[in-house]
Amino acid sequence: MAPAASDAVPSAPASAAAAPLPGEHAISSAELPQDLSPWGMFENADLLVKIVLVGLAFASLVTWTVWLAKTLELRTARREVFHDLRILNSSATLAQAHEQLRDGTSPVALLMQAAAQEIRASANLRAEGLKERIAWQLERIEMAVSRRISRGTGVLATIGSTAPFIGLFGTVWGIMNSFIGISNAHTTNLAVVAPGIAQALLATALGLVAAIPAVMIYNVLARQTAHYRAFLGDASALVMRLVSRDLDRAKMPMTQAAE
Repeated sequence: MAPAASDAVPSAPASAAAAPLPGEHAISSAELPQDLSPWGMFENADLLVKIVLVGLAFASLVTWTVWLAKTLELRTARREVFHDLRILNSSATLAQAHEQLRDGTSPVALLMQAAAQEIRASANLRAEGLKERIAWQLERIEMAVSRRISRGTGVLATIGSTAPFIGLFGTVWGIMNSFIGISNAHTTNLAVVAPGIAQALLATALGLVAAIPAVMIYNVLARQTAHYRAFLGDASALVMRLVSRDLDRAKMPMTQAAE
């Protein structure tokens, strides 16, 4: 019986598949990077890619630092506003609220102090324009407090919008160096270009790691800041309500006398 065709043809050695083509430079395993862990790829990366990776890691650290700082700041600010809103709601007159808030340093206390100061400054003036002047003062204080509470969140928007492109720049630079390495080594062996491509793709991955949390944290902080501004608006409305009550009480004797 004739031997099978598969038995007649000797199998090629496994090493023949990895042998270089004619004219190619043979690459030994000692010449190739052995450590393809994230830290190993960072150590073997080009200088510019290293700078990109370090910058993205620093941006990620800034993102989480801002998140922690602003979360604690907003939590403390909301607690102060809730406490002061209860005082305003329980006060029948502006004097009662001012008695409890005149020594405070919270934003609501500043609103109350500004209203009381304007009332004292307008003691010899007609009362028709008093509410408008107080409303202007309260609006300016609200805007100043809003700017202060929003400070630091702009960097999150910057990181979220630029980190992917910075990572892409590192990737393009790394891949370009990989192809230059192919040209210098005179070989198309994938083992030569694979480590460089892996290092380049690490920049893209780190760019996404920095950008995605930055965008999400920015949106969360923006909603919390908007809620805080709404509470400040409620406090201004309560202060104006107390001012309006006091003005109406001051007019009551004259109205009764006219009747």
